[in-house]
Amino acid sequence: MRAIWGLRHWRDNPLRRATDLAEAWLALAALLLILVAAPLAGTLVGGLAHDALQRSAREQREDRHPVYATVVRKADRTPLDPDPETASGRDSHSRVLALWTAPDGTARRGTVMAALNSPQRGDRFTLWTDGHGRVVGEPLDPAAASAHAALAGFGTAALCAGLIEGSRRLVVWRMVRRRYDGWDRAWSQAGPDWGRTGTGS
Repeated sequence: MRAIWGLRHWRDNPLRRATDLAEAWLALAALLLILVAAPLAGTLVGGLAHDALQRSAREQREDRHPVYATVVRKADRTPLDPDPETASGRDSHSRVLALWTAPDGTARRGTVMAALNSPQRGDRFTLWTDGHGRVVGEPLDPAAASAHAALAGFGTAALCAGLIEGSRRLVVWRMVRRRYDGWDRAWSQAGPDWGRTGTGS
């Protein structure tokens, strides 16, 4: 709105400079780009991210399998484990030595993270593995994939709007600097004779 008002304000003003009109047109162009190009870029990137993430989620659901593992014993802490007094994010998980059967039928044994607070021998928990029984992460949830895609779209739109506004401000700054430089040159030419009687006659 400020850009439109600027154009109307300067259209018939006798004090209007060419740079004033250019600034108003630049502001209007930036506004239109922010209203059209930024949402379009966000929609495009969000759509591409959504397709890619949903495809990845489908592939992970096909390649990863939940199996039941049985706790053999609680594993000893390693130096890389967090201090028990300061650990907070992994309190609900414990390192255990466990047995499980891979989707191909082979028996597996290894140290894994179990979603158990106080694991005891014989406790069962769910573990995600690939087709050969190797432990992998849980597959990406389709809802989480959609949320990530939406965030990517919003982030792209915001970044695009920021770049447009930043470019507009940079161009306006350059125009103002050129205007000030012109004033300095004009003042340096008129300054020595400013206010003297008979100057210019």
